[in-house]
Amino acid sequence: MALVLLTAMNFVNYLDRYILPAVQEQVKGEFRLTDDQIGSLTLWFFVAYVFSSPLTGWLGDRFPRKSMIVVAGLGIAAMNFFTASVHGYMSLNVRHAALGVVEASFGIFAPALLADFFSEQQRNKVLTIFNMALPFGAACSYEGGAWVAEHHGWRMSFIASAIPGAIVGLLIWMLMREPARSEEKAAHAGSIVERLLEYLKQVAQLTKNKAYLSSIMGYAAVTFSLGGISWWMPSFLQREAGYSMQAAGGVMGPIIVIAGLGGTALGGWLAQVWLKKTEKALYYVPALGSLLAVPPALICFFGPPHLLVPSLYAAVFLIFLGTGPVNAATLNAVPANLRATAMAGQLFAIHVFGDAFSPKLIGMVSDHSNLRYGLGLTLITFVIAGIVFYVGARFAPKLHRSVEPASAA
Repeated sequence: MALVLLTAMNFVNYLDRYILPAVQEQVKGEFRLTDDQIGSLTLWFFVAYVFSSPLTGWLGDRFPRKSMIVVAGLGIAAMNFFTASVHGYMSLNVRHAALGVVEASFGIFAPALLADFFSEQQRNKVLTIFNMALPFGAACSYEGGAWVAEHHGWRMSFIASAIPGAIVGLLIWMLMREPARSEEKAAHAGSIVERLLEYLKQVAQLTKNKAYLSSIMGYAAVTFSLGGISWWMPSFLQREAGYSMQAAGGVMGPIIVIAGLGGTALGGWLAQVWLKKTEKALYYVPALGSLLAVPPALICFFGPPHLLVPSLYAAVFLIFLGTGPVNAATLNAVPANLRATAMAGQLFAIHVFGDAFSPKLIGMVSDHSNLRYGLGLTLITFVIAGIVFYVGARFAPKLHRSVEPASAA
């Protein structure tokens, strides 16, 4: 039940996140914005996302997460309803920052909660299923958001995306249970000062954990590329290939569903089979996907127009190979009482060093040259990601088959 409901909420999470890229050409026209300003919306989203993550990570390791997930889900819905009444660029920034806070909360609590239900051997499969919501949610956002905006305006796209979040949030509140945590009592022992000092010591240990650092920093480089491509590709299709907004959404939707889901499923299966031979598989699969994505991405950005869509399919498919394995690698690298904190650290890294700045940097390059050269920045970080994952594989921890019981409450 937890896996089904949290995967549904993860779908909503990415549905809401990618509404703006789907309709940003309308937003840009109404507010008369530059590409740099459009990219800044994502920057403020991730500034709020990153700075709220240490607090949410601390809360997730010490308090029941079900209620906090419900609040986060309803908060995501509320922020999208609020967007319909925005009539200024600054208000749009504030709204995007607020969305970052509630999305960070869900992104930290949900994987940590799932890890308490499943053993290390099962987490790759579970998190692959959980992360299949990413391409499916993004695809529905691109295609559905663009269609609604084309016929009813961009504000109605945000209203439509808010409804599923409210429904799933209420279902989680009514149907999902909280898993038991074997180390929960230890986490609450001692005075507030003692608990804080102990927590800071544990966090400091993460900075020396090479398996953990390799996972999150490799993922950060992938996220720089994926975030930049996801944000700007609808505009690229409209400007460079002559697509209408609805047609661009019609291209991005199937690409994300078919290639994204296919890549996520194949990557999870490949890692699961490879894990029977070596625990390094959780690092080798994302390394392979990152490096193999470079040639088709290069053709997409700089090749002939008739190869743009096929090469984009191939690049997206390869990018998503590592989605499930890399999250499993992060959780397997840390002790049970630091899972939420570890996810908070991962979110901090992938956004501070990843997609917090990539849309803005790509927009700045585009303003001074064109969008092709802006998107070309992502090729560099694909290579960096592959190297970091490959080197980090030597630190992969041995796997165990233990699983913590779920509470009946």
